[in-house]
Formats: sequence, C-alpha cells, structure tokens
Amino acid sequence: MLERNVKVGKKYKHFKGTHHKVICLAKDSETLEEKVVYTHEEDGTIWLRDKKEFLSEVDHQKYPNINQKYRFEEIKD
Repeated sequence: MLERNVKVGKKYKHFKGTHHKVICLAKDSETLEEKVVYTHEEDGTIWLRDKKEFLSEVDHQKYPNINQKYRFEEIKD
C-alpha cells in the first residue's frame, strides 16, 4: 500500500467540492504534531489542519452520498 503525502504547492479538492492550495507544512510547537497550512482558492482564506486529518478518508457513514475516497485529493494538472 502506498503512503499518501501532502505536496507543498499542489492543489487539492476537498470532498465537499472546494479547491485548496497547500502553502507549507508546519509543526505544533507544543506537541510537535504535523500540520498542513493551506489556502481556500475561492476566497483566499488560510487554514490549518492536522496532517493526519488532511490525509484521512471521508467518513462515508456521516456522508453516504460522497464518492471521493479521501478528505482532500490532489488535483492533477
């Protein structure tokens, strides 16, 4: 099984349909947990999310009508 990684500078589609671009990866100063810093392509807001959650699968019990496998999937240029 291939390990998924976050690619800085790449665009991703959120399972709800919005597009985002990864700005950088960061670490929490208290826990050293890896974070993903990304921007919302439509309105320019900047977001921070745990890397583990960014790479996680969609909860298909909570969202049964979503076809996308992962919460964020890279948009291939």
